Amino acid sequence: MTDLNGRAAIVTAGSRGIGLACARILVRHGATVFVAARNEKEGEEAVAAMRRQGGRAFFLRFDATRAEDYPRLIDTTARRAGRLDILVNNYGSTDPARDRNLLEGDAEAFFRIVRANIQSVYLSCRRAVPFMKDSGGGSIVNISSIGSLVPDVSRLAYTLSKAAVNTLTKNIALQYARDNIRCNAVLPGLIATDAALRNMPESFLLSFLSHVPMGRMGTPEDVANAVLYFAGDASSYVTGVLHEVAGGFALGTPQYAESISPAPGSLPQGEEA
Repeated sequence: MTDLNGRAAIVTAGSRGIGLACARILVRHGATVFVAARNEKEGEEAVAAMRRQGGRAFFLRFDATRAEDYPRLIDTTARRAGRLDILVNNYGSTDPARDRNLLEGDAEAFFRIVRANIQSVYLSCRRAVPFMKDSGGGSIVNISSIGSLVPDVSRLAYTLSKAAVNTLTKNIALQYARDNIRCNAVLPGLIATDAALRNMPESFLLSFLSHVPMGRMGTPEDVANAVLYFAGDASSYVTGVLHEVAGGFALGTPQYAESISPAPGSLPQGEEA
């Protein structure tokens, strides 16, 4: 079992969805987790639930679009915990209505999304690495996207920014490996978060799933399990890795999707797509 006792972790956008699942699993394995999010009510409720189960969790209000929030977040965590061992950069921004293809997408939205998603990793890592050096090492886990590897007919800014996150991940891994700081990325595919189930029509979900050999949507816990692996000692000799959690999406040729139908029960039960 992964033992994270004595380690301090930050999870950005940690009050819901994938971020919340990551925070919960790190707390469950003994880490002191600082949940960083903009929604104070959600954040406080999330950490209160973790505390009721015996975990050590704290909420820090954090707006990932504000560059000045990054030093405050990292410095406050390091001061209160006395160290910083794990950083999960989960924040990601998108705007499906405006982030489209090259000619139809909105240029202002393009640069806003690209900046927000790249700075969320760059600024947090830049501030965190010195503290990790002082702690004798650390683990950075960046949440990217399977879309960073597979060209799309839309979402140009989002996929480009996540590809940049992949490159940042590998460069940070190389530059600070001698300081015992590891940096890896987890690339989720179609994950059954509340936001995805609310905003994507069933027809789209079923079409997407026809390209997922495992035939189902992933869960936030699927992603969190990968984050736990990279956060703990089981991956102590692993750095610079882009780890897909996507059920084999895009593994086959286009003919694969034409040859099958979605598996029964592939959409989460009890949720409206």
